Amino acid sequence: MLRPVVIAIPFFAILIAAEAFWSYRKDLHQYDDRKDTWNNIFMGFMSVVFGALFGLVTGAIYLLAYELAPYKFPPNAWWSWVILFFVDDLAYYIFHRVSHESRLFWNFHVVHHSSEQYNLSVAVRQSWFGGSVLWLFYAPIMLLGFAPWMFAIMHGFNLIYQFWIHTKLIDKLGPLEYIFNTPSHHRVHHGVNNPYLDKNYAGVLIIWDRLFGSFVEETETPRYGIIKPLKSYNALWANTHAWFEMAAELKERRGIYQKLRCMFASPNMDR
Repeated sequence: MLRPVVIAIPFFAILIAAEAFWSYRKDLHQYDDRKDTWNNIFMGFMSVVFGALFGLVTGAIYLLAYELAPYKFPPNAWWSWVILFFVDDLAYYIFHRVSHESRLFWNFHVVHHSSEQYNLSVAVRQSWFGGSVLWLFYAPIMLLGFAPWMFAIMHGFNLIYQFWIHTKLIDKLGPLEYIFNTPSHHRVHHGVNNPYLDKNYAGVLIIWDRLFGSFVEETETPRYGIIKPLKSYNALWANTHAWFEMAAELKERRGIYQKLRCMFASPNMDR
């Protein structure tokens, strides 16, 4: 079964082109760094390739987890899909927060944040190797009794939703800001301004951030990228530089505790 995100690729391409055209026409300077834009698109295509390879393994894990589930949610019941929507969105919040607050997982996720631009092309700038750890966060959904194909559909639409919020062209959306993740909320997430760092982890619903104390409203213009700028258009380096930095630091750390802290504690001090 083709994943919804793969099916949506042509629509992503059309919307990126439309935003770029509008930006140039209105002199908005949102696509001035053409190398960055094409690099984002290249990394996006390659992430699909690597995702398919990792998917062979994660798919087997999901099937096993589903077989072990003591209860199976009926796929033909509307309420199963409603529950799955909330479960999947919460699982994404947990995955996303851990990906910022633990260095080991940040080493994958940093790829997405390392662009200093903020436009729709950044949405497809994804880690090539992140698929190797995703099952840790999502296999429990199958253990709860949701079929892997149900999860694939729901999670796919969750990710598709997150595409459009990577834009500067849409301002705040009034009452919707209280419930949904919006471009304003996600601009905060990509900002390296001190008030914005590691905030607004939501996928679709911003309510998780409001409930768990990670919400910050957009009040000043964000500065985008990472604390230690990548300064490179090399896609392979973008996907591996954090691992080399961690390996170098591990050599300097003394004792098991310090090494484990280097690997799993927050990377804030290093960003």
